Amino acid sequence: MLSFTGCESYSESVMSKSSHYGSQWHGVFQRSTQWADGPEFVTQCPIRPGGNYTYRFNLKGQVGTLWWHAHSQWLRATVHGALIIRPRLWQKYPFAKPDLEDTIMLGEWWNADPNDVENAALADGSAPANADAYTINGWPGDLFNSCISNNTYRLNVKPGKTTLLRIINVALNNQFFFKIANHSFTVVAIDAAYTNPYKTDVIVIGPGQTTDVLITTNQSPGLYYMAAHPYVSAVLPILNTNITTAILAYPNTTQTRPILPDLPAFNDTPTAHRFLTNLTALTTSPFWSPVPRTVDENMFITFGLGVSDCGANLSCGGLFFERMAASMNNRSFVLPTGVSLLEAFYRNISGVYTTDFPDQPPLIFDYTNISNSFDQNLLMTPKSTSLKRLRFNSTVQIVLQNTALVGIENHPMHLHGFNFYVLAQGIGNYDAETATSSFNLVNPQERNTLGVPVGGWAVIRFRANNPGVWFFHCHLEVHLPWGLGMAFLVENGGTPESTLPPPPADFPQC
Repeated sequence: MLSFTGCESYSESVMSKSSHYGSQWHGVFQRSTQWADGPEFVTQCPIRPGGNYTYRFNLKGQVGTLWWHAHSQWLRATVHGALIIRPRLWQKYPFAKPDLEDTIMLGEWWNADPNDVENAALADGSAPANADAYTINGWPGDLFNSCISNNTYRLNVKPGKTTLLRIINVALNNQFFFKIANHSFTVVAIDAAYTNPYKTDVIVIGPGQTTDVLITTNQSPGLYYMAAHPYVSAVLPILNTNITTAILAYPNTTQTRPILPDLPAFNDTPTAHRFLTNLTALTTSPFWSPVPRTVDENMFITFGLGVSDCGANLSCGGLFFERMAASMNNRSFVLPTGVSLLEAFYRNISGVYTTDFPDQPPLIFDYTNISNSFDQNLLMTPKSTSLKRLRFNSTVQIVLQNTALVGIENHPMHLHGFNFYVLAQGIGNYDAETATSSFNLVNPQERNTLGVPVGGWAVIRFRANNPGVWFFHCHLEVHLPWGLGMAFLVENGGTPESTLPPPPADFPQC
């Protein structure tokens, strides 16, 4: 875990020993330090085995819970950690200072090398194997069939105290419901942005998201399970129904078996939607900026799964014997291999990408109608490396429309380099006439990763005030190599502070 108090800069040297590697500092804006963002072939070429690269970046204007992780293949499964930015010494939390803090990381475990799992699926175009277990701080917990209780994470607390839990979903492919038996939460921050206090007994958190909650230890002395299992929004068989657990332990208890909370059903979308749509921003936060009211770029982006051509005389393991794919506005994103997108932009290298990513989908249809799920005319998607060019400091509004292609599910969409405002969310097809009146322009939640509702839509807005190339993609890792992503190319602003600096001397080369 990396922790900072009032820090404005940080330097971390990373060496790759056995695999190519890039490390992303998830949620860090990287203003004036764009070369440290980390995703391979977007910001940088991978660090090759035996090589090293020192990430130097600033943390100015941010406070709260973020995290870092590998951004190469499926290395994120085990290469990750917390990144906690504490208030400066003269600043205070916008809530009573907690008596205790702890970090809870919800993850996954495969009884195999995760990269091998990914490579096996990519080799024949099929879907990868599901995780064998879910974890809390690295342990499946003592309800898992092959584990014992001393391999269960334990948090010791005192009665009558307030604890700040920094919850991070570090999983590759699962969103989670999280509860603590007989205890309730007050949400105070999401994705390192303060919220108005929101009381709940369940947390819903997608891959890449962080949620800070306060709990008060006001129950009888005893042992209480912290428990999580997936929120499965897709209409698919649930292959792994394990519950991962940790223990919240009061002192002086004779209890030997912790109390288990009653978790929601795996497919309880109403509970998930209620939690995810009721969060609002704390506008008295020192880092809050009002929502821009004038929009320069309007985009409508459909996204979901599909298939791409398997190749001549080949039969793949995906639907219709094609290769599984994913797309945004029917463009299935392909990363370059010889140079990063950011370096190609900086050095004006042609032929690496195009800037013709469309503002609208190529075809209008009933996006969330499940009868269209297996329409081959809608499923085929071409491969491209297509970017959207933005003027510096322009305001961008995006309608993110989920589709039912292959199956409807909640997609956690992550934007590098920026936070965005979530103006509205809904179920079904987006209708501008009815949705616009529901926009929250006063205190919308501010995030870097948003779970777009299953079979629904969301409207986000951000100011493109950070020059560079910024990845926008689904944080379900299974969907990223399939092509569920795109990138924004933000132009320089004409001043030294708004111009992309040159790469550092030790910048990795392809």
